[in-house]
Amino acid sequence: MISIKLVAIDIDGTLVNSAKKLTPAVKTAIAAAKKLGVKVVICSGRPFSGVKPLLKELDLDNQADQYVICFGGAMVQATDGKIIDLKGISYENYQDLELLARKKDLHFHAISQDKIFTANRDIGHYTVYESKLVNLEIFYRTPEELREEKLIKAMFIDDSEKLDYAMKDWAPFAKLEDEVVFTKSSPFYLEANAKGVNKAAAVDILAKQLHLKSAEIMAIGDENNDLSMIEYAGLGVAMGNAIDTVKAAADVQTSDNDHDGVAAAIKQYVLKAN
Repeated sequence: MISIKLVAIDIDGTLVNSAKKLTPAVKTAIAAAKKLGVKVVICSGRPFSGVKPLLKELDLDNQADQYVICFGGAMVQATDGKIIDLKGISYENYQDLELLARKKDLHFHAISQDKIFTANRDIGHYTVYESKLVNLEIFYRTPEELREEKLIKAMFIDDSEKLDYAMKDWAPFAKLEDEVVFTKSSPFYLEANAKGVNKAAAVDILAKQLHLKSAEIMAIGDENNDLSMIEYAGLGVAMGNAIDTVKAAADVQTSDNDHDGVAAAIKQYVLKAN
């Protein structure tokens, strides 16, 4: 069996528990893997600002030889801030997406490296939630005012029933799929990235940088935006709380995020193997 040299881990529903906290068991397992020289790479839809506190808690922050993947795979960087790869959405993409949100009557925002922008005067409560979660301020801006902003991704954010209803008629979204990729990352988030962006592509970029094969990578996740990296990795691990499509694609399943599933997977497939 090939030993695991990189562990790619999603955050919400995976690395952290339902209270959005790291548990002692998860921290201990990650520290042990790091001590063995295994790269532990957080792979999240969050911007870097929303990952930094967790990196600090795991003693992975501000290091040239530790890495993080943010914005659903749009940004690959060292934790000291050096960017390895960045693929954002164009202003034209943003215009098309924002117009679609208005047509579908969905709340919508776009994110740069350091700001959340919304044209919704009635700011959606999930935009406020996201702002608090990822430590970014919200700015009300009309679409015209964002022409010069470097936007990385956009999000349709609304109550799950409303979002699901809007997605039933997929044709207007499909018209944009030549240039953007849509990923349902939670019941109330539909994310839009530049075409070709996903967690697997980002992990592959990092693997090539580190001269690693996919067989040497373990990926752990629970949602649709984790599916690509779970299929890509030599060992794909579904959380016990993962959606059915992720469980079906994974090689193995661990316990849920409220019962230290990440710690159990690292102990079983990384620490024991080494």
